[in-house]
Amino acid sequence: MILCGGRGTRLRERTESVPKALVEIGGRPILWHVIGIYVAQGFERFLLATGYLGEMVEEFAAAERWPAGVSVECVDTGLETPTGGRIARLADRLGGERFCATYADGVADVDLAVLLGFHRSHGALATVTVVRPRLQWGVVELDGDGRVEGFVEKPRSDRWINGGFFCFEPGALGYLDEDSVLERQPLRRLAADGQLRAHRHEGFWDCMDTYKDAVVLNDLWAGGEAPWKVWSAEVEPR
Repeated sequence: MILCGGRGTRLRERTESVPKALVEIGGRPILWHVIGIYVAQGFERFLLATGYLGEMVEEFAAAERWPAGVSVECVDTGLETPTGGRIARLADRLGGERFCATYADGVADVDLAVLLGFHRSHGALATVTVVRPRLQWGVVELDGDGRVEGFVEKPRSDRWINGGFFCFEPGALGYLDEDSVLERQPLRRLAADGQLRAHRHEGFWDCMDTYKDAVVLNDLWAGGEAPWKVWSAEVEPR
């Protein structure tokens, strides 16, 4: 399941006329890249939870020639529905089975087999992939007296953040309703009940949250240095 319904207000330069999921990296929507990460690692069925300008996402999905065996279905989950609510509205399409979910604006070189193996091993209802992003600014290193000892250019954060790429057991749906913001009460309740684990991803991850992020990702793709391109030509969405 890929959450594609948000407005992308912090990317207003691009999202006034297209949904955030269709903002392009290297001439292809970021959604195409996210699906590519999963297709390259054996996933075949995709549910796109749409909302804002969802008809454009549906047109894209219908027109795209996906690899053999891959199905991509769009479901309108409402214009203002929050993230958890979008998942809740797709519950009847999940067949009571384990499922993966992520955001349409985040790319990574995450090993999904390792993620799923970790999820199966711990027995909890939910797993979130956590990442340590690079800071936007350089860091000044100081000693105890305030003397500058050096500078570090855009180091990785010491703290872990939600990077998407979730795994859920069917029981996790009981923590959601149609008004749920996934990242608030549902994940907090899962954590409080001991039902949430974190998969630490040390590799590449980035989220296209702002225009600057879009420029960075496009530059990586143009330079042939896109770490999230884990697919080969044989399985690449066309």
